[in-house]
Amino acid sequence: MDTLKKAAFVAVIGRPSVGKSTLVNLLCGQKVAIVSAVPQTTRNAIRGIVNRPEGQLVFVDTPGRHASEKKLNKKLIEVGDRAIGESDLILYVLDASRLPGPEEDAIAAVLAPMAERTAAAVNKADLPGADVAGTRDYLTRTLPSLPPERCVTVSALEKTGAEELLSLLFSMAPQGDALYPDEYYTDQDVRFRIAEIIREKAINRLRQELPHSLYVDVADAELKDNDTRLWVRAFIIVERESQKGMVVGKDGRMIKAIRVAAQKDLDSIFEWKIDLDLRVKTSRDWRHNDGLLRRLVDR
Repeated sequence: MDTLKKAAFVAVIGRPSVGKSTLVNLLCGQKVAIVSAVPQTTRNAIRGIVNRPEGQLVFVDTPGRHASEKKLNKKLIEVGDRAIGESDLILYVLDASRLPGPEEDAIAAVLAPMAERTAAAVNKADLPGADVAGTRDYLTRTLPSLPPERCVTVSALEKTGAEELLSLLFSMAPQGDALYPDEYYTDQDVRFRIAEIIREKAINRLRQELPHSLYVDVADAELKDNDTRLWVRAFIIVERESQKGMVVGKDGRMIKAIRVAAQKDLDSIFEWKIDLDLRVKTSRDWRHNDGLLRRLVDR
């Protein structure tokens, strides 16, 4: 008799920079979420899909939960809250190399009533000074209903603990039919993925200057040469005219470096050769535009 399969949405929750996106990429075996050392790089609910003989898990990577009254941050917290409410399971990711603080306490308080559908991953166990035992003790104090066996020590960077964590999550998942076809590892729209890769390359090169002051708009995308080449025109949008020079760089070197790095990643992701036309323009105070913020975080 065939074994009934499992299927679940898994909301991935944690503070900024705990390694959620790196962990999701590891679990999915593909790059589905962009990665940066800049806190709150993730702005959307990014879905990565794992297909195994046991069934299917759909990980929903969410923005880091950070206490701030800024409009953008409030929108990002709404993304996480929605993912928690709509998911079957919750994966709470903690950073063993950082002491818990008020933000961690706030997350634990949100998750405490949902401990029966929560698993925890203690990440960055490989870093010098990582206090895995202390982090596990913190979980025992703040989420007393979370059984110790539902806490897994991982290192997303060193690629350890992933199999144990997947086995745990599949054991917790309800029975059900697959939510996506077996060949899917993400459901992200092509234009969204292109914009995110460009944003990653820009953030990683400009993180000291304007990491949260930019977004990327893919204005045009067209298949050419018998559908073997995808021509893309995209804009890096900044808030001030003075910031355009930072993105362009001396003699255009910065924007060229961003374009070359993005194109390399995109060529490895898509089946087409990517021809990227990358430009910069200004949208003054875009982070205060409610309509634009809704479009950026809900897409």
